[in-house]
Amino acid sequence: MSDDAISPRDFRAAEGTADWRVVGDGARAFFDTVSAGPGSFARGAAFVAAVATLAETAGHHPEIDLRYGGVAVRLISHDTGDISRRDLDLARQISGAARELGLRADPSAVQSLQIAIDAVDVPAVRRFWEAVLGYTPVEDADLTDPRRLGPNVWIQQIDAPRAERNTIHLDVYLPRDQVESRLAAALAAGGRIANDADAPEWWTLADPEGNEVDLAPWRDDSPWS
Repeated sequence: MSDDAISPRDFRAAEGTADWRVVGDGARAFFDTVSAGPGSFARGAAFVAAVATLAETAGHHPEIDLRYGGVAVRLISHDTGDISRRDLDLARQISGAARELGLRADPSAVQSLQIAIDAVDVPAVRRFWEAVLGYTPVEDADLTDPRRLGPNVWIQQIDAPRAERNTIHLDVYLPRDQVESRLAAALAAGGRIANDADAPEWWTLADPEGNEVDLAPWRDDSPWS
């Protein structure tokens, strides 16, 4: 573990991180550019330029997604595979740059998506998905998009095939303060709780035909780095 590693709980408890949530793979924030007035895309581009300057100065580079409605930022230390105090420092600076441009963070727009595939023979299944997606192996059972555009894929070990359920499900990582409203919306839309044995860390939901998704807020305030 890196000397500057920080747990999600400590990151979220630190001063100046109210804009940020630790979900799935890193600390994330979404800055709304539409509510700031006309010129949403140009304002977002100016914000991206400001973040780029901060990143170059710090020698630590976030991942940024500029869209018409806002800018999504993800912070992670790739040498450790998780967040570090470098991410904490840069998060504070990025939030400061957003305030200077009159941009508001919208934590309710933050989430991280992962595809989970159950497999008896993990290496064989991983080889297929690595090839068909053009992904890169990470650790023993994970695949990641080398362009960092698509969701991660996790190959989950099981003991035997499961004829009674699908073997692919989605993991949706959410901020802790957003999971209740998302859970309620999913149930109101016809879903059901398939398993809540691990709640409130995550809930397994099923759609009307049994396809499953895990709503998982546990990373947002985990005490472990």
